[in-house]
Amino acid sequence: MTHDIELAAYVAGFAGSPLAPWAASLPWELPPHAPEIVRRLLAGLPAGDYAVEGEVAIHPSARVEPGAVLKGPLILGPGCFVAAGAYLRGGNWVDARCSIGPGVELKSSFVFEGTALAHFNFVGDSVIGAGVNMEAGSIVCNHRNERADKQVFVRGGEGGALQGTGCEKFGALVGDGVRIGANAVIAPGALLAPGRVVGRLALVDDELAQKVA
Repeated sequence: MTHDIELAAYVAGFAGSPLAPWAASLPWELPPHAPEIVRRLLAGLPAGDYAVEGEVAIHPSARVEPGAVLKGPLILGPGCFVAAGAYLRGGNWVDARCSIGPGVELKSSFVFEGTALAHFNFVGDSVIGAGVNMEAGSIVCNHRNERADKQVFVRGGEGGALQGTGCEKFGALVGDGVRIGANAVIAPGALLAPGRVVGRLALVDDELAQKVA
């Protein structure tokens, strides 16, 4: 099945970022390979630009509070903030000036410049555009726990037909400037267009014929 979903249509800066070699990928093709992608980026970092310990690279201008757990491979860009109690694992690339608040878990994801995960969020296996804001308690689910067939489906292409991804873990492609309200739930396979506003307590589940947002 042909998928007509371009990363650049959701994240304007994708092709100009260090992730440019993967610009032609489908969004769900990136998270399963997040560790190896981040390792490739780690190997290409200019010497001296980052403080590197093991597989964790932190820009000198980034601030990480005591009590945050940073598991590699990880790149944390300039001006980022990571609060106490945050948990980053599974291979993450975090662009400049992002804020990862207390109680946030970020897993196998790519987060673009100026995005804020306020506090007590979960974001798994996702691509998050620039300038996104997630209010407290909002989450991006990455797994269809409710059924035997775990494959994640997306709606894309002509007519918005439901299409299989061939993978069991994919959260969302969240476009630039999206606003997600407190305690909203983004179900696996969501494609959020740039600038979309998701209300507080809303459910976005693109597999449903009717979705609330």
